[in-house]
Amino acid sequence: MRNIVCLFLLSFILTGCTSSTGQDEKTELIISAAASLKEAMEEVELLYEENNHIDIQLNLASSGTLSKQIEQGAPADVFLSANNEMFEKLVNANKIRKDSVVSLLKNSLVIISSKKSDIATFEAAMESESLAIGIPETVPAGLYAKEALINMGKWASIEDKLILAKDVRQVLSYVETGNVQVGIVYQTDALITDKVNQISTIDDSLHSSIIYPIGISNSTKELDAASNFCDFLQTEEVLLIFKKYGFETMNEE
Repeated sequence: MRNIVCLFLLSFILTGCTSSTGQDEKTELIISAAASLKEAMEEVELLYEENNHIDIQLNLASSGTLSKQIEQGAPADVFLSANNEMFEKLVNANKIRKDSVVSLLKNSLVIISSKKSDIATFEAAMESESLAIGIPETVPAGLYAKEALINMGKWASIEDKLILAKDVRQVLSYVETGNVQVGIVYQTDALITDKVNQISTIDDSLHSSIIYPIGISNSTKELDAASNFCDFLQTEEVLLIFKKYGFETMNEE
């Protein structure tokens, strides 16, 4: 009888410990987001985790890379892309929940030069020895840049001296360090550094609209938490964070 009582007490204690541990476990959300959103999303992540029992895991890369990951079944709960076309392919492939899709932000393209160079005009930028853009097939900023350069009639004359980067932040790094004289990045990228000169803003009519859509992955096992996070991104408090980093919201002119 004594042994039975001891076993009962031990079982009760272990059950209590397991229950307590389970209560302390945080729900984890994997948020795949375009590299251009890095600083803004890191701030959003901290703010959200302060007020929710959630562990946010940011997966930052080019939108093309992230799209391919999701297409191939990599874990993701929410996807925030820098390109509508890549995003729509995932929606049409039933990888992103269509009823969750919201167009969240807008951006612009700018031409930048290294402060180590004396390039200060558009004409000089087009005649520079090297110009960096993201790989057009996988990096939205590179795709938009290629569209703009083609529409300006400059693509053929600079194609041979292009330096292609894995994402827009690599373009920025190339120019910051002076390894490349000129680059085309988002306006938001140029705003986070004092190591480049912003030469000019590229007219929006020269390329596809730069829209950042957001949606929930169909593979998520945390639908309620993912929905809550998407709603959070649309609050005025969070939109002000994005604006601080130079993004425009969809209701702005």
